[in-house]
Amino acid sequence: MPQLTQTKEIAATERVFNEHFGDNTNDRRLHVHAPGRSEIAGNHTDHEGGHVIAGALNVAITGICAANGTDTIRVVSEGFDPFEISIDDLDVHTEEHLTTTSLVRGMAHQLVATGRTPQGFDIAMTSTVPGGSGLSSSAACEAALGRCMEALWEGPSISPIELALSSQKTENDYFGKPCGLMDQLAVCLGGLAFMNFEDQAHPQFERLGFNFEDDGYALCLVNVGSDHVQFTDEYAAVPTEMQEVARAFGKTRLCEVEPSAFNARVVELREKLGDRCLLRAIHYWYENGLVDSRWQALQANDITAFLDLTRKSGASSGMFLQNVSTAGAYQPAMLALGLAEHILAGEGAIRIHGGGFGGSIQCFVPLAQVDNFIEQMDAWFGKGAALRYAIADKGAYAQWLN
Repeated sequence: MPQLTQTKEIAATERVFNEHFGDNTNDRRLHVHAPGRSEIAGNHTDHEGGHVIAGALNVAITGICAANGTDTIRVVSEGFDPFEISIDDLDVHTEEHLTTTSLVRGMAHQLVATGRTPQGFDIAMTSTVPGGSGLSSSAACEAALGRCMEALWEGPSISPIELALSSQKTENDYFGKPCGLMDQLAVCLGGLAFMNFEDQAHPQFERLGFNFEDDGYALCLVNVGSDHVQFTDEYAAVPTEMQEVARAFGKTRLCEVEPSAFNARVVELREKLGDRCLLRAIHYWYENGLVDSRWQALQANDITAFLDLTRKSGASSGMFLQNVSTAGAYQPAMLALGLAEHILAGEGAIRIHGGGFGGSIQCFVPLAQVDNFIEQMDAWFGKGAALRYAIADKGAYAQWLN
C-alpha cells in the first residue's frame, strides 16, 4: 500500500493556515509531520518496564507553523474550534485534561525546560489519524508540536527518545492520562521497532525492515466506534492494579518482581488485592515473553509463528488483562473481535489494540480476504471503520518550506 502523498497533505494544511491566519507569503513557514502508531506486540507492558513492538503508520498529523511576533500560541485544527494560549502561563490546568489545549501548554513547558525562550507562533494542523481509535493521535500531536517548537525556538537538537519522554510527561501531567512511553517513542522513531522500557530514562530499541504484505497478510485496524478517551479511568486502572502487585514486593513496576516470588504469595495477594490485580500481573509476564518470541519470529521471517503468537496475545488480553470490554453491557471492542474472528474463521490473527476498551482492534488478514473483510466490518461498524495500513519509515520531523 503506498504512503500517503505528503505534498497533498501539506497543501491541504496550508489552506487551513491561510484561511485562519492569512496568506502572507513573506512568512517563513515550517512543515511538521508526526505519524500515528500501531502496537504490534506488548499490550500494557510498557508502563511496567517491559518489552513492546510498535510501528509508525502511514497516517499522520501534518502541521504548518510560523512565528507570529506575539506572546501567544494560536492553534487551529481542522474540524475543531481554534484556541490560543499565552506563553506566560505554562502551568498545569487540570480543567484542560483530555484536551488539545493541554498538549500545547504541556509541550511548550517541556521545550522551555531544554533552555529555549518561548515565542508566539501560529499553527494549523490536519490529521489522517482517526481520532479516538487508539492509533495515538495524542502522541502524534505532542510530537508534531515538539518538532515545531524545537525548530522555531532556538536551542539544542532533540533526539527521538528525548522528544518521546517530553511527550509522555505532557500526556501524564497535562493531558491527565497515565500512559507508558510506547506510543510516543513509536511516533518519534518511525518504522517497526522493538523497545525495552526497563530503564525508563534510557529505553533501548532496535528497528527491523519488515513488510507484512510480502508474507501474504495485510495489517488492518478496525475502529470499533467508541472513543477510548471516555474510558480513561478504566485504562488508568490497568497500570494502577499492576503496580499494586509490584508494591506488595516493595517495587514500583512488575519488571522488578520475579514471577517465582509472586507464585509463593498468591493466596496472600488474592486476599489483599483481589483477583483482577493478580490476573493483570499474570498477563504482564506472559505477554512480555510473547513480545520477545514475536520479535524473533519477525527476524526469522516466520509469519506462521508470528500469527500463532499474536492469537495467544489476544487471548491473554481478553482473559487476564481484561481490557476488551467496559463496565456494564456496552462491549464494542469485544464484539468487534468476535465478528472479526467470525469472518476470518481461524485465518490470520486478531487481538485488541493499544489501550483497549474502545479504540481499535488489530487484524492480520490474508491478502485474498482483505476486500471482503473490510466490506463486512464497514457494514457492521460504519463506512471507513476498517482500514488497511502500512508501516511508515519516518518518525516525527520538521522541515522549512521556504
